[in-house]
Amino acid sequence: MIIRVLLAASTLVAASLASAQADEYSKLPSASILPKGTVKISGIVPGMGEHWANPKDLPLGPIYCVHKGKVICIEYMISQADFQAGKSWPELTGLKSLPPIDHINMGFEPKGHEGYEVPHYDMHVYFLPPSVLKQIKPEQKAAKAR
Repeated sequence: MIIRVLLAASTLVAASLASAQADEYSKLPSASILPKGTVKISGIVPGMGEHWANPKDLPLGPIYCVHKGKVICIEYMISQADFQAGKSWPELTGLKSLPPIDHINMGFEPKGHEGYEVPHYDMHVYFLPPSVLKQIKPEQKAAKAR
């Protein structure tokens, strides 16, 4: 009896979480509104989804994070040299009519990374809460039978 109650409770919790996440995604713009020339440039990155960008905008951005067909964040890369020189970005380009920003994170890449190998800051403007982003993981490939 206790096991049945626990199983039922865990099923309800899982269904509630799935419903809450579906509600979060329903508020987001579809990837179909991405600007002309925007193409997929990566598979699923944990906590961020796929990356999409117009090649002419690389490496600085905007780069769009897409998951489940929805735009979940916009990313920009700002070189350390530009930042230290006091450069300003009064208007970062990107999509119009965006949903409310949930949070922004900015991380320093002292040696850069693939695609932008200079010291820079990665800035992510997220439209979903961290609790939902944690669920974004690359799909696991099924193990091959021997």
